[in-house]
Amino acid sequence: MRAHATKEPRVIAYDVKHCCGGGKLCLVSVRQPSEKDRGRDYVTGVLGDGTKLLVDRRAARRLPSRFRLTVRGIGPFQRLDLDLSGEEWGVLLYD
Repeated sequence: MRAHATKEPRVIAYDVKHCCGGGKLCLVSVRQPSEKDRGRDYVTGVLGDGTKLLVDRRAARRLPSRFRLTVRGIGPFQRLDLDLSGEEWGVLLYD
């Protein structure tokens, strides 16, 4: 997190999109806060190094009590992401 330091806490956003065929797409992202976050319901999480995160309440109910963040991608496409097992991803996205 030191390499990706920001003044404001990062957001673990949870978004659900419904498809015309009745399916749903659940998206989880770790990002900087934006204007669309105002008025949303977030809980505060704290990493082991004291870094604060804002976690969407819908995701917070499904996340394990302890989880890690990792860097994924190459070069300019690098981003922070959750480091979860397959089962933990299943609970987060589909329960």
